[in-house]
Parts: sequence; structure tokens; C-alpha cells
Amino acid sequence: MPENHTALYVGSAFVAGVSVALVCRELLSSQDHGRNPAASNEPAIQAPVARSGPPAIVEGIQGCIGNTPLFRIKSLSDATGCEILGKAEFLNGAGQSSKDRVALSMIEIAEEEGLLTPHSGDTIYEGTSGSTGISLASLARAKGYLAHICMPSDQAIEKSNLLLKLGAIVDRVPPAPIVEKENFVNRARALAQAHTESSSVSVTAEKDGDMETHEISVQGRGFFADQFENEANWRAHYSGTGPEIYAQCHGKIDAFVAGAGTGGTISGVARYLKPLLPNMTVVLADPQGSGLYNRVRYGVMFDVKEREGTRRRPQVDTIVEGIGINRVTANFEAGKELVDDAVRVTDAQALAMARWLVEKDGIFIGSSSAVNCFAAVKTALKLGPGHRIVTMLSDSGSRHLSRFWAKAGDVGGAVDTKLEDVLNAKDEDFSKIS
Repeated sequence: MPENHTALYVGSAFVAGVSVALVCRELLSSQDHGRNPAASNEPAIQAPVARSGPPAIVEGIQGCIGNTPLFRIKSLSDATGCEILGKAEFLNGAGQSSKDRVALSMIEIAEEEGLLTPHSGDTIYEGTSGSTGISLASLARAKGYLAHICMPSDQAIEKSNLLLKLGAIVDRVPPAPIVEKENFVNRARALAQAHTESSSVSVTAEKDGDMETHEISVQGRGFFADQFENEANWRAHYSGTGPEIYAQCHGKIDAFVAGAGTGGTISGVARYLKPLLPNMTVVLADPQGSGLYNRVRYGVMFDVKEREGTRRRPQVDTIVEGIGINRVTANFEAGKELVDDAVRVTDAQALAMARWLVEKDGIFIGSSSAVNCFAAVKTALKLGPGHRIVTMLSDSGSRHLSRFWAKAGDVGGAVDTKLEDVLNAKDEDFSKIS
């Protein structure tokens, strides 16, 4: 091809590409604007356009949050006749989980309200089972803060080890109900207040199997992130996750399935998608021991495993981390009326699903993601072939090695698990795995 013709061809292709992108943006924007956010009391946002090709250069790790891939989970799709899609939230660029969105939202809104000032000595406090703390610790360093994380001592040890490597102060405290002051959330709140009012705070840490308490000096203010009640949580998913899923699916979604710990993900995504897709089903994926299943199904927060005299520990009785709760949070209530159904998932079913996804697809996920995938399969079987179900793959299995995956065991070599084996998994299937 002559040189001048080559230049003309490249220029024409570039103009055509820009024109298509602008048309797509206009179409999606008009759909979003037609929702009248002011009338529905929702924040006005512009729907994103699903991009192709490499992403643009961004500023810092916070620029690597969001726009995660949505991919077809082949084994589950083939087995159910539905298209089951997983949102790869473990590819977020700060803490490698969906909590990156929440952490960034909480920090940015706190900065806008003057509650945090970068490089001033301010410290971010949070009570978390791990992932939110990891995201906060990463972003705190990136934005000029320190992080002080309180977490239950029964969570996977690699989470607290990672927090320490990220420079966070870590309190591993014995599990306690939310009504007790030593609950990890209440402790984080109290430490943030004490930080603001004093020049030192008391820190409890585990050393050689014993809990030790000592005083550390502090500067600046203490900010309690409060992921359970802070509406910046669900808004992060309303303005980010929901629009991304809509754009990636070109508006064709039959069901959205997600678990709830704080409730921010399911509420935020549901509040975005439901007005656009009123016939879409929103399904809660809930682990054993959590009361949210009964809250959705029957309007009562109760679970038989938590009945007095039967529970084995003071919190939700499950090996699953990150989702499941026995109290109502502001973030869950923000979208509860949009949740149509709930699926209860046992520990054995979650373990079996996690093993299945490694065996069939090479997908290595954490415990909450396994619960989501199991509930997505149940939803697919209920809806019947030909439907599209979207679920969340919240984090990698690499931060669940010492607890969830220790129970799940090694997948092994040549195996041929059937989906019925996963659906009918029992505790005794894993009783011999240490």
C-alpha cells in the first residue's frame, strides 16, 4: 500500500473508532439520564462505556481500582445451561478485593468533609474481618495516612500478616458480639475517639499465643471508617460496580447474586440496576449461621445455629469470612427492599464449590466468592436454561489458606467431580481433611 494511502487508512480508522465510542457513550448516558436521579434520590452519575484494548495510564494504585473484568465461568455455565458471569474483583489494584472500592470511597468522602487531611498524622481506624482493612492499609499509605485495624482473632492469620507488612497497626481481639465493647468494630470506634482526644492509645496484640497490651504515642486525628454504617460503602458500588456490570452486559442481566457482610455491595448494585432492569432478580447468598437469609425470606433476623445454647462461638458460626451477619446494618437496609430472594449455603457446599472451580476452571477464590458461586448455580437452576446470572468474585483464595482452604484441602490430580456432588456436599465430606 502506498505511504499516503496508509496514512489515510489509519486516520479513517481512528476517526471511526472515536465516533463509535461517542455513540455508545451517548446511548448509555441517555439511558442513565432517563432515570431522573433527582426524583429517585440517587446520586447522578454517568454510565461508563465498556472499553477494549489496554487501559490508560492512571495516577497511583487508587487509579487501578474498578473496571474489573466480567468473565464467563465455563464449567458452571455449561452445567446449568445459563450464562454465569463472575466479576473479577480480586483484580482491583490496591488490596486486591471488592473492598478497594469501599475503602477509596470512604477516604475520599472523609477528605471532602474535612475529617481527614493527608500527611497530617491522621490515622484511619476500622473494624474488619480482613479485606477492608487490607484495602484501607494500602490506600492509607498511598494517600498519606496510617491505618489501625481491629479484627477478630479467629480470622485467617495471613490477613493480619499482610496488614503488618503494609505498615498497619493490628489489633487481633477475641470474637465478641456487637453489643459488647470489646467487639472488633466497637474497639476500632473507641480507639479512634481516644486518638483524637489523647496523645496515646492502647494496643492489644497477640505474641507467642498470649494477648499483650501496650501504649503507643499518636499524632493527628483518629478517623473511624465505619464500613458497616457509612453510606460511602453502598455508594461506591452504586457509582462503580453497578454501572460497570450494566455496560459489560449491554443491559442484559436476569439475576444478580451477592453475599452481604456490611451489605454495601448488594445494596449499591441493586439500587443502580433495578430501576434499569425491573425484571432482574436480586439474590442474597448467605452462609450458615447468618441471620440475613431469614431477614430476606421472613423479615426476621434469626438463625438456628445462633440459638442460645447451640452456638459454638460468639459470632456467626461458619468457616466463611467476609459475609454473614446477625444484625441489620445501614448499608444492607439501603437496598434490602430490592432483594428478591436468598440462598442459604452451608460450609460444606462452599468448600465443595471452591474445589470445583479449581478443578474445572483453574479459578482460585476465597470463601465468600465460593458462597456467591454456589448461590448463582442455585439461582440458575431455579430460573432455567438461557438466563444470564452475574455474581461477585470478591477476593483470591490466597488470603484464605490457613483456614478455609486448609479445610478444603488439596484438589489433587485427575478428578471428575459432578455438580450434584457439590450441590449435595455434607460436612463429613471434609471431616478427614485437616
